[in-house]
Amino acid sequence: MPVAADGKKRMIALIPAAGSGSRMVSATPKQYLDLAGKPLIWHTLCALAKVSELDRIVVVISPEDEWWESFDWREFKRLEVLRCGGASRAESVLNGLRALQGPDDWVLVHDAARPCLDPALVSQMIAELANHPVGGILAVPVADTLKLAQAGQHIAHTHPRDGLWQAQTPQMFRVAQLAHALAIGMGPDITDEASALEKLGLQPKLIMGSPWNLKVTYPQDLRLAELILAAGC
Repeated sequence: MPVAADGKKRMIALIPAAGSGSRMVSATPKQYLDLAGKPLIWHTLCALAKVSELDRIVVVISPEDEWWESFDWREFKRLEVLRCGGASRAESVLNGLRALQGPDDWVLVHDAARPCLDPALVSQMIAELANHPVGGILAVPVADTLKLAQAGQHIAHTHPRDGLWQAQTPQMFRVAQLAHALAIGMGPDITDEASALEKLGLQPKLIMGSPWNLKVTYPQDLRLAELILAAGC
């Protein structure tokens, strides 16, 4: 897909949703668990659908996914689905990137399990990074005191938190550059898209995120996400 008719690079949201969410202790994949009467990923898509700058919203699911077709997604007009998910998040993202056209387009990779995303933050992110040479991520400064554990869960030492940020999503990079970084850097140390770019010696920019941009990881997080959504944060 070439550059848009107005000469601007396209903005594509990519949501890897091929995982099982094993830490949720559920036979149903995390992205399909009920959250306020809808599947969790519905809220994620609803937030992204409110970002007018996005040209496409692409979800990457497993080829064996049995749940997606059980729901009605017709309200999301820019939504596309790719059944090319891999064994890991990084593999799913890379497979999704390879299915996209337009190497200079921007892709915003967002966790399916972050349903409380503020659309205004995404718009702000796009505005700040549109001319950046690398791209960047939403993140928040670490507020808690950090302890390094040793054997037996005893404290080895306190780690200084100055300059430390907690990574969130979306993470926004150019399609070809991110695909290249993931393809040559794939490994257990690649825990998010930014880490793949960092492995190439590049420096993504930190964009202030929100403490409400919760990633649902454990069963109790569903209740917290429901409270955040109900409060309209």
